[in-house]
Amino acid sequence: MKNKLSCYLMVIKSCVLLSLTACTGVTDQSARDRIAEKEDLTSKNITQQRAWPDLINLADFIEDKADRTAGTQLERQMAAWIAEQWTRQGHKVEHLPFNFELEEQALRSQNLYIDIQGQSDEIIVVGAHYDAVGIDTGSHGLIDNGSGVAALISLGELLKDKTLPFTVRLLAFGAEERGLLGAKNYVQRKDVKMHKTIGMINLDTIIGGDKLYVHSAHSTPYTCDFVTEPTYAHGVKLRDAIKKVSVELYPSSPHLLHPAVAGYPEGETGSWSDHSPFACSGIDIAYLEATNFAINGKNGFDGYSQVADEKYWDCFDENNSTACNREREKAWGEIWHTKFDRRSALFPHMQVRLQKQQEQNVHTLYVFLRNVPKYMEGK
Repeated sequence: MKNKLSCYLMVIKSCVLLSLTACTGVTDQSARDRIAEKEDLTSKNITQQRAWPDLINLADFIEDKADRTAGTQLERQMAAWIAEQWTRQGHKVEHLPFNFELEEQALRSQNLYIDIQGQSDEIIVVGAHYDAVGIDTGSHGLIDNGSGVAALISLGELLKDKTLPFTVRLLAFGAEERGLLGAKNYVQRKDVKMHKTIGMINLDTIIGGDKLYVHSAHSTPYTCDFVTEPTYAHGVKLRDAIKKVSVELYPSSPHLLHPAVAGYPEGETGSWSDHSPFACSGIDIAYLEATNFAINGKNGFDGYSQVADEKYWDCFDENNSTACNREREKAWGEIWHTKFDRRSALFPHMQVRLQKQQEQNVHTLYVFLRNVPKYMEGK
């Protein structure tokens, strides 16, 4: 798969360069760089017009649908809303329903996707789950994972009618919070062209944390017993390419690789989100999230404490980046799956951050997906 990707990248890059020279007469590298800089500025303006309004639109919709857990009517309403947004953009939406059992109850969910055709039929999946953990936790699921879903909606509009080197599949997963059920079902289907899938970008909790990160799969294979013939992949090329884009566009606040922590080498992540079934199926992944690995949280520097802001702690010791009293602390700066993951708890204190992060994520992905050969060169 890696050799095939490299081959396609070389061919497509050659075609792009030849087209640029033929159509513009530009042969000087510095002139091409100036054109690229102008395109980056234009793309930033374009993505800013979509990213935050799309998140606000989603926030409005989910305000009374916090309990959209897997298999419920509210989850179905969320799926229908996503399909409606994509349909309005002019896309054909494919629905992939699946059944599952939870606590001896037969339930039904679905994945749904759109394809934006590229110059190659090879597919890069950009995925995000749309279910939520449930109102029992106090969460409305705005960060986890309304942020990822809103990015899919934005990319659907931004990428349509654009020249893309690879086909982009925007994929919304159901039932992630119940054990990655949507993603596991998807990778085992015969009708989704897994053999043509060359990369998967997972968007899960992509705003809210103090810093933006991009991860690859862990170099130690995940448990892949749900896949008939697992062929584990843990390449870093997709991850590093996205990081390269982010550094280029946002040099003062790029997506980072998390530092090495116990059990997790630098930049490598666990199996707890929808990227995992793809890694188990031999597909290299990149996983975007917002958190803070510099905080000494409940279980150490594991990224589960997303923010150092005292408003999301019972008491935060700024000097030591941990709780004032580790035995008594309850909040731990955690947003995901808590009462803080809702508009009323987030917007009054960090709306500017949320907007900037959402725009950066969408902008970075937009530029990458339009210029994959450039950033994957030599990979």
